[in-house]
Amino acid sequence: MTPPLRRRIGFEVELMAPPGLSRRSLAVELAGRCGGSVRPVWHEDSEPSLVPGVGRFLHLTLGFEVRRADGSPLCTLVDDVTLVAGLDPGAAAAPGWFRVLSDDPRLLRLLAAHSDPAQSISAALEETARLWGTRVEQIGDVFRLDDPGGATIALAAPQGGERERPCEVITPPLTEDHREALDELLAPARELGFTVPVEAAVHMHVDGGPFRSPPALNNLIRLFAHWREPLRAIFRTNPACRRLAPLPAPLVAAADAGADAATLRKTANDCNLSKFFDVNLCQILTDRPVRDTVEIRILSGSIDADEIVHHAAVAELLLEQCLDEQPFPYPPSDPVAAVDGLLTIAAAALAART
Repeated sequence: MTPPLRRRIGFEVELMAPPGLSRRSLAVELAGRCGGSVRPVWHEDSEPSLVPGVGRFLHLTLGFEVRRADGSPLCTLVDDVTLVAGLDPGAAAAPGWFRVLSDDPRLLRLLAAHSDPAQSISAALEETARLWGTRVEQIGDVFRLDDPGGATIALAAPQGGERERPCEVITPPLTEDHREALDELLAPARELGFTVPVEAAVHMHVDGGPFRSPPALNNLIRLFAHWREPLRAIFRTNPACRRLAPLPAPLVAAADAGADAATLRKTANDCNLSKFFDVNLCQILTDRPVRDTVEIRILSGSIDADEIVHHAAVAELLLEQCLDEQPFPYPPSDPVAAVDGLLTIAAAALAART
């Protein structure tokens, strides 16, 4: 029996719409079922650049915020650039689907603040152009905005390749009835024919505050570093999932030595720590978090609320053990014994609740 979830948790569930449907389709369906509303929103992300000398392009893509009839948030549905299997890369852009590209995060945030995602591609850069005192130039089906000196600020381009089909379902923080809240989103998705993508994962965000103390943070690092393979076995981590990696060795060494918060932060900075590891610690290794959470990124992709909550419950128990003042133990060398040992630790944490 799966123990109930006790923490405030937000989930990100990666899905794929069937051909002919999109994340907009799911947004409209969810809003219709609860008498709510749909609002287009921008989603910020990045992708590798094919332009020489430019490491990556930052972009805004079309997402949808769904709210209940009383105005409370139900979910947000966005693109995920790691989901590509099964898409037709040569497919023409569906009507109304486009993206805005830039190479500077500050410019991208300016564009997001001064562009309405509900507008057409031809209008996407107009308000920002007025800020710069320049005009948008159309080149074929692409719209380009340059600054007064001729340097390109942004492009608005049709988004083909069936990029409307990837659908990451982002819940608000859930404090109770986690399974029911997930099923409210996933059952309609299943009925519409949405599936689990080849590269899919489920991410869970828990409040970061309790893990900011050095003993808890060191234990968190030790858990995800030394027990990496047992964790991946228990959570059935998808081997095709992208943007996962073991934590940097210097950070693990600092945690093993019982480092203080300042040392852990400096080490993380020296390692250029990003969110693209098995566990995202970036928000608890800074004094200015965007959202103060620990993000676990290795849960297997799923469209079933029971399966997601079961894995989340095990993860929650292991996180509770990280709050113990004693250092998180090392695993046994035998892989089977290591999995059993991790489950024993979770069981002990469950027993300690009663």
